[in-house]
Amino acid sequence: MAAEPNPKKFPVLSYVLARLPSFTGKSSSPSSSSSVPPFDVERPPSSSHSIEIVTQMPHLTQPDVLASMTNAISDVAETRSILRTLGPRPDHESVDKARVKLSEIESSLSESFEDIALNEAGVKDEKRRQEMDQEKTWCESILKLDEVHASYEKLLKEAEERLVRIYDSAAADEEIVAAEEVNEEVVRILQHASANPVDRVDLSGRKLRLLPEAFGKIQGLLVLNLSNNQLEAIPDSIAGLHSLVELDVSTNLLETLPDSIGLLSKLKILNVSTNKLTSLPDSICRCGSLVILDVSFNRLTYLPTNIGFELVNLEKLLIQYNKIRSFPTSIGEMRSLKYLDAHFNELHGLPNSFVLLTNLEYLNLSSNFSDLNALPSSFGDLVSLQELDLSNNQIHALPDTFGTLDSLTKLNLEQNPLVVPPKEVVKEGVEAVKTYMGQRRISMLEEEERKKTEIEMEQANAGWLTRTTSKLKTYVTDVSEYLVPKSPREPYLDQEL
Repeated sequence: MAAEPNPKKFPVLSYVLARLPSFTGKSSSPSSSSSVPPFDVERPPSSSHSIEIVTQMPHLTQPDVLASMTNAISDVAETRSILRTLGPRPDHESVDKARVKLSEIESSLSESFEDIALNEAGVKDEKRRQEMDQEKTWCESILKLDEVHASYEKLLKEAEERLVRIYDSAAADEEIVAAEEVNEEVVRILQHASANPVDRVDLSGRKLRLLPEAFGKIQGLLVLNLSNNQLEAIPDSIAGLHSLVELDVSTNLLETLPDSIGLLSKLKILNVSTNKLTSLPDSICRCGSLVILDVSFNRLTYLPTNIGFELVNLEKLLIQYNKIRSFPTSIGEMRSLKYLDAHFNELHGLPNSFVLLTNLEYLNLSSNFSDLNALPSSFGDLVSLQELDLSNNQIHALPDTFGTLDSLTKLNLEQNPLVVPPKEVVKEGVEAVKTYMGQRRISMLEEEERKKTEIEMEQANAGWLTRTTSKLKTYVTDVSEYLVPKSPREPYLDQEL
């Protein structure tokens, strides 16, 4: 029906209006009353729209929220009832025709009055005038109905905004109550920890916005889980958790980490993924016990310069979905690193020191797109590498040492403009690629050896010729002196002046 608001345009209003009972007259026919089920206020008919809006706004199912909204749209309900009686909104063409017709009628009536005034007998076709009056009334009713519907549209928009404000207010109140309950839980944990040793605290998914400074005083705490909250900062007092081994602050709103995090010397697992970090503090390099570091899904553009020199025990580094453009040279010092995921970054290449990661088993460099177009020439030195993903980059040729990756069992080279090896070789799989690159390297080494031998032979021949020519010149000189003795020295040359 035209009076019903469009669920896509007015989702909340449509939901609330659908829950209002429809007061229609009772049918006199028993059969009709039995065929139409009565409206159930407690369980109104569901629809895909209702399910969708409730999923997005779960507080709509609360009776008090729905009651407040119902009271707020009484004007809409009344106007809707009136429009149901008046009928649907006339289409645009009908309105335009009515407006033109009304203008013509008013002009004709004006001329008719002038004719009457000029007519001495005062006689006029009254019937025609009455017909024109009726047409005018009809045109005016169409225009009026259109105006009422236009006003109704405006009313619907205002009502939708009104309902959204009511919902937001109710949701905010509930969040305050929930926050108070969370704060009470935090207080209980702190009180318990002050009197009893606690080694594990889990406050994940509690909508926490602040972490009390007192948390840094929980002695003996080994594991702290603060994931899936709304934390914007971690207090410096966290440095007091000297025994902490695992810290999870993933899925929060953190923009920075405190410098004091570097004092957590026993920390082995740190998860700060899915936050808003643009950089890591240099002090994180002092967390020398770290084994797993997850900084994925942030906004990092670089890693600390000395991260490789000091995180020598790190085995797993997750930096995917950031904006990192290059690795620091020190990354080659992470000799314990086994797992590195750096896909979806802006890497321009790898430093030459990267090939020093001889314990690396898993490497994902996919989806750096146009930025990554080459690998270091000594890439084959990664002798422990088992899985390699280079898909969605701009690599034209694999390095000549690639065939020496004997441990490699999984390789993804999709979406690269590869020339070496050829695409038909890539399609045959990782072993075919290694074999091709290995044979290519042997051929190149043999060619280099051949050229080197040729050069050495040329140099040797040139030396022999030089020595032979020199001996021959000496022999000719000696023979010449023997056959043609030297002229005696003129006496006057020996006289003193």
